[in-house]
Amino acid sequence: MPRFSLIVPCFKVQGFLPECLDSVLTQSFGDFELIAVDDCSPDGCGAILDEYAGRDPRVKVLHLPENVGLGRARNAGMPHATGDYLFFLDSDDTLTPGALRAVADRLAEAADPDVLVFDYARTYWWGGTRRNVLAHVLTEAGADTFDVARYPQVLDLLMVVWNKVYRREFVERNGFAFPPGYYEDTPWTFPVMLSAGRIAALDRICVNYRQRRQGNILSTTSRKHFDIHDQYERVFAFVADRPELARWLPYLHRKMGEHCLDILAKPDRLPPADKAEFFRRTARMFHAHRPEGARVDGEVAVLEGSWTAYRLRRQASRAGRETARRAAPVRRAAAARARTGWASLHARRPLDENLVVYSASSHRGALGDPAAVYDKAREIAPRLRGVWVVRDADAAAQLPPGTEHVIVGSRRYLEVTARAKFFVNDVNWPGTLGKRPGSVHIHTHQGTPLKYMGADLLDKPGARLGFDVPQMLRRADRWDYSLVANRHSELVWERAYPCHFTSVRTGSPRNDVLVNGGSGDFRQRYGIPADHTVVLYAPTRRDYQRGGHVDRFDPAGFAAELGEGYTLVVRLHPSLASGPARGMGLSEPARRGILIDATDEPRVEDVMAAADVLVTDYSAVMFDYAHLDRPIVVHADDWPAYRASRGAYFDITAEAPGHVSGSFRELVRLFASGAWRDEESTRLRTEFRARFCEYDDGRAAERVVRTLLLGESMPEAPLRLPGQATGRDALTSA
Repeated sequence: MPRFSLIVPCFKVQGFLPECLDSVLTQSFGDFELIAVDDCSPDGCGAILDEYAGRDPRVKVLHLPENVGLGRARNAGMPHATGDYLFFLDSDDTLTPGALRAVADRLAEAADPDVLVFDYARTYWWGGTRRNVLAHVLTEAGADTFDVARYPQVLDLLMVVWNKVYRREFVERNGFAFPPGYYEDTPWTFPVMLSAGRIAALDRICVNYRQRRQGNILSTTSRKHFDIHDQYERVFAFVADRPELARWLPYLHRKMGEHCLDILAKPDRLPPADKAEFFRRTARMFHAHRPEGARVDGEVAVLEGSWTAYRLRRQASRAGRETARRAAPVRRAAAARARTGWASLHARRPLDENLVVYSASSHRGALGDPAAVYDKAREIAPRLRGVWVVRDADAAAQLPPGTEHVIVGSRRYLEVTARAKFFVNDVNWPGTLGKRPGSVHIHTHQGTPLKYMGADLLDKPGARLGFDVPQMLRRADRWDYSLVANRHSELVWERAYPCHFTSVRTGSPRNDVLVNGGSGDFRQRYGIPADHTVVLYAPTRRDYQRGGHVDRFDPAGFAAELGEGYTLVVRLHPSLASGPARGMGLSEPARRGILIDATDEPRVEDVMAAADVLVTDYSAVMFDYAHLDRPIVVHADDWPAYRASRGAYFDITAEAPGHVSGSFRELVRLFASGAWRDEESTRLRTEFRARFCEYDDGRAAERVVRTLLLGESMPEAPLRLPGQATGRDALTSA
């Protein structure tokens, strides 16, 4: 008996079907059967299915004699299922790599619940990917099983059949089946979820939900949308036969009203002549199933009135939006004039010689080099007033207590930036910020560059998609000083940013803590055993992939290969922190303690200091980590593609800080053999440090404060000697 029976109904999807089938048949978990139902498709679906069945015995094909629709095609497949769990996959969607293994592991952990709900991502025809916006519902569900009474938030998730797996015995015992018609998922999903005694959640993207350019069948204009009424009647009938579910009637009553009004509001769903009938039928149904004493308010209250009243309300709403749209440019112009006037008013006042404005990573908070300079200024120059620019209240809440800050674009922001003498940032300030004569702009950058930057991107159209290089250079014209940590960076910045600034050999302020041996409490906070070897995996984004995320390998699989005595810590690139990358095999293994997700750690320096070895690809974090003089492994399985799309200033595979792996198996072998910390690794790291750790002596932040903010004299950073140790004693091959 297989673990899963995947039921895939097929109708007019020949262009997408092979990708769907391949995503299933190439899963690392192979204990499944795939029951493909050819719903009398007029295209080549049947032949494609037969071809796959001839190659793989796990594929069973049913050819229906007539087209019965999506729901009944699923029903046709169920009697042939022998697996423990039913998995309904639409034939134009795909499983993500490792999805079945993750689902199987979660089912085992939850002791075979009735239903397991997992996450999905919308994949768009133009290449974009967007994670389910309610993914937090799965995260907050926790590890225990529940029913809808204990965790009703699960009903807020998209009520579809394909984001769940169902215990077959549970389905058969309750006689669940799909009705004919549109919206067939509704009378399946609500009864199933309300009946399930044990539900589990999996915070992992398991299905890529394809968004077709012209939408799915529910996007077509048809009277078949009237089927929604029959589908909800089936839901209400199901509940009426089970008095113990009566408590859910108010919820279902409101949900039905919202669902029907959503269909009515869509301009391309119903023929215009049928909209009044649809409204009246919805209103009658809404009235007939209104629970006694139920409160009707909000959007669904319109169903208490007439079609005419609803239509007038919609017209008024559209007119209001149109008026607001036309007025918006006027309001924006007025606001811009007010902003300009307010800024000009304060620009007439003298510069405040002791005011320093800081920002980092596009106003995300007190981070990186600017944070190190800020901390040092508070220590040795308390007369300097430091003010942080943050993007919103959430970023402000992450600042250390008592930190003075302003929200970008606010009146206080305009006042502070008009008066400040000094500006410290690791990216460019907004174009609206003017540079007053006498003000000093200090640009710290974000580490040593490997990939092309600035003007060098002009011949890399893929890497600068949506990036205005001339505008960026105009903003860089405001720089007075550019901080450099090595001669490589100095040469790159002066080439990539052909502007009138002075390069200052200060070193990187954020690396002072690494050079001076600071370690933080990362290990203690995450409960990492003292005798464990901590492996930090820090991949960067890819410019050849829309969205930037590419699965190089499964982190949970890497953690398993490392085995006992190792702790894997994963830190994604900040630009990927809120995208689908977290749901592609990171959030769920972190919850289960297989690895640690350190993506949200505000201080990457603390994460690096806690690690005994770094595994990265082409991230600039390797240049910072090298100051610890600990082993580094470069995983470069797509180096040719990366270099061709983004450009690189040197070949990291030929001038690496340690061993280079060209495949996942090579990476695993490096750790299994111990070669990751052998003499060759030490030699390569020594040469790398001699080149890229030149000016970091642990006093970079002090050097910036004294020489650039206070105007004092202080020697430039001395050149570091090859092999000079810093921080904790380096690991050796011994």
